[in-house]
Amino acid sequence: MELPTLGWQSIVIFVVFAVSLLIATYCTYAERVIAAFLQDRVGPDRAGPYGLAQPLADAVKMFTKEEFFPGGANKALFVFGPCLAMITALMSSAVIPFGNNISFGNNAFFLQGIEVNIGMLWVFGVVSLGVYGVMIGGWASNNKFSLLGAIRAASQNISYELAMGLSLIAVLMISGTLSLREITLQQSAPGEWAMWNIVRQPLGFIIFLVCAFAETNRTPFDLPECETELVGGYHTEYSSMKLGLYLFSEYVNIFVVSAVMSVLYFGGFNFPFQYELRDWLASSQGWELASAQNLITALGTLGLFAKIFAFIFFFMWIRWTLPRFRYDQLMRLGWTILIPLAVINILITGGLITFGVIK
Repeated sequence: MELPTLGWQSIVIFVVFAVSLLIATYCTYAERVIAAFLQDRVGPDRAGPYGLAQPLADAVKMFTKEEFFPGGANKALFVFGPCLAMITALMSSAVIPFGNNISFGNNAFFLQGIEVNIGMLWVFGVVSLGVYGVMIGGWASNNKFSLLGAIRAASQNISYELAMGLSLIAVLMISGTLSLREITLQQSAPGEWAMWNIVRQPLGFIIFLVCAFAETNRTPFDLPECETELVGGYHTEYSSMKLGLYLFSEYVNIFVVSAVMSVLYFGGFNFPFQYELRDWLASSQGWELASAQNLITALGTLGLFAKIFAFIFFFMWIRWTLPRFRYDQLMRLGWTILIPLAVINILITGGLITFGVIK
């Protein structure tokens, strides 16, 4: 790899992590604004204009609160738990393609942190490690309620990862690759924008969406931190920024899973008539092809973030609309409904591919 290309890619990696942190930061603000709107009340309006400085005020509060270690806790693991949860949440965003290729002089690169041909497997592997952060935090707290919350989180994540993985298999059968970039590009054929995977895999998308709520511990699947039964769940004993890392990692995970769903089912950075627009700029308006492609890439990146923000709004809308499940209902949904549906979806997809209905 040439040094200039390596330099540009390093900038992309830095920007990906910075954007992930920035969006997660203001998800806390968006959560309060959306909750206020849905409940017909006033949201944050004191810290800065329209309350926009509220996330900064929260950060100052978290950093300046007293550090607390419970008696009998394993201090090393007590600190390591929230760090692991945050690191794994950020690492999963590295393989998401946020845009098509962009050119600067003789250098062309994708708006993607790293490209590996097992990108989807990377996301699943890293997200699976995140449950260890929850388990370690709950166990190291030396609190039985925290431990119960951590055990709930582990059993919930394992159960719903099975259904999520099975729903993903149907997409992989169609695309024939684990690379998120390749899956995105396959949905970008000229004139075929209506063949995004949401059209070919509606049942798989619904299963994936439900499992995404469970994987991010969002209502109605927020049993690991159910206040009425477990005080505060697995992070009951946490204070200061250690608690902030747990809360922050949840919003990073919401951003990542929203991006993954946008890439897998809604064309990623593709948008309708992008090739027609590029060709019109190059032929009728006298643009250089590289400049026209750069504009299409920028518009595609904006389109992808619009899809991501729509999913984030949906996550928050559901939280302030539906009550949480009982634990037996949660496990029954995962094992007796979603997993069989995902297997049926695989069989249907295989049959459609065999008979040439889906290519």
